[in-house]
Amino acid sequence: MATSLLLSSSFLSSSPLSQPRRLTSNVPTSCFPYARTSAKLFLKPTHVPSCSFRFCHKIMAGTSIGETEEEGVEPVTVGEDSAAFDLGQQKISSWIYFGGILGVVLFLLDVVWIDNSTGFGKDFIAAVAGVSESHEVVMLILTLIFAIVHSGLASLRDSGEKLIGERAFRVLFAGTSLPLAVSTVVYFINHRYDGLQLWQLQSVPGIHQVVWFSSFVSFFFLYPSTFNLLEVAAVDKPKMHLWETGIMRITRHPQMVGQVIWCVAHTIWIGNSVAVAASIGLIGHHLFGVWNGDRRLASRYGEAFDTVKRRTSIIPFAAILDGRQKLPENYYKEFLRLPYLSITMLTLGAYLAHPLMQAASFRLHW
Repeated sequence: MATSLLLSSSFLSSSPLSQPRRLTSNVPTSCFPYARTSAKLFLKPTHVPSCSFRFCHKIMAGTSIGETEEEGVEPVTVGEDSAAFDLGQQKISSWIYFGGILGVVLFLLDVVWIDNSTGFGKDFIAAVAGVSESHEVVMLILTLIFAIVHSGLASLRDSGEKLIGERAFRVLFAGTSLPLAVSTVVYFINHRYDGLQLWQLQSVPGIHQVVWFSSFVSFFFLYPSTFNLLEVAAVDKPKMHLWETGIMRITRHPQMVGQVIWCVAHTIWIGNSVAVAASIGLIGHHLFGVWNGDRRLASRYGEAFDTVKRRTSIIPFAAILDGRQKLPENYYKEFLRLPYLSITMLTLGAYLAHPLMQAASFRLHW
């Protein structure tokens, strides 16, 4: 997902428990610590291996995997607590390492890809642009190339990590996807007004506020793919997470929803054929990602993912409205966390930096 990669992520109770019934799965002896409040039981996820989640979710509830919980009792969390951030567990050395890696990556990206005198980015754009004189066609091809590489490598993650290790595969994944993402975004910025004008709504009262607010909200959906930045940079060992709280209660595929919101907002604002082509490509990629993401999580987590899938939805709020998802008391607290404060600041910063991004893209002449 080109736009979210470059610009672009939240997120707890029972009457005394009855005698637990026999579980249908083998359960490891070490599991989540748990706590009670006056009304319900909930689990407090801590840092444990992700492979343990499929076994730990029903221990204290006394039900088999997927079994319906008693009425009035909040379902026990199966997956991980989204955007949980414990400042006390952070190591200064890890963030210094992260800063160093980020600097090296940006330097290499500039030399190898962005700089027109040394990089291959300009030649790549020229090769794709040589296929057609239509900016719409070029935009779709660039998005398609990125989607094939990005989703293709994601689909090969299990076998790739077994072959070369989690960190090495993350470096390969990011090192391949990031240049293609930059090329796609820069081309869009430079040619966003070169297409056929289909409508002009920028002068309509209130439209700027609607587009701005929609774009701002979209990043709260786009963010969950990168809850742990240290994993993104391979400082921490990368994992495939099964998130369940926070925005996942609203939609199981927040990246797709955020991308749709972003695309619709920007297409309404720009109103031409290039924006439509970019939106078709990006939304199509993310709709494929819905199927591919569910397939990969089902393969990795099995019955635990089936449980999450039953009580979440692809369409926002659908599981809440039909009663499959019950929001906990003080649900808003799942969003009052440092990662979401960070994404708020970064989103506002990206908006204010629009002129700088446009000027930098124009200087590349892609």
